[in-house]
Amino acid sequence: MDRKDSRILSILQKNSQISMAKLSEQVGMSLSACHRRVKMMEADGRISHYSAQVDRLKIGLEVQVFIEIKLVSHHRSDLEAFEEAILRLDDVLECHLISGEFDYLIRVAARNASDFESLYRDRLAEIPAVHQMKTLLSLRTAKEFNGYDLASIAG
Repeated sequence: MDRKDSRILSILQKNSQISMAKLSEQVGMSLSACHRRVKMMEADGRISHYSAQVDRLKIGLEVQVFIEIKLVSHHRSDLEAFEEAILRLDDVLECHLISGEFDYLIRVAARNASDFESLYRDRLAEIPAVHQMKTLLSLRTAKEFNGYDLASIAG
């Protein structure tokens, strides 16, 4: 990945709806060369999809919680069963296999405490492989993910 690719990706991370004409102007390339690079990055998977960033508070998701989860064992079957169950829960925004005392860290969003309690008791706690959960309530988001710092990895 060269500096031009890095610049294109940085701009697209901040505004995926930018016109190809504006994008090519901002990176200092011809329209056709810029379009060709974007298409190549889509084809090779560096651009996996485009999306809109939504403000969770403005759509009524007032509660954000991180949950550390410890499984009953580290057998492949327990790991796979847990991950399959998590994939079926739309409330789970992210799920990471982690090192340390717990096995997974998940991030969830809910309309309110009651909805979160329902998710916690009725769905997460019922996953057979789950042994222990530790809940961390997010009081405020100080910094939201807004794209990777590509300048530091450009060739």
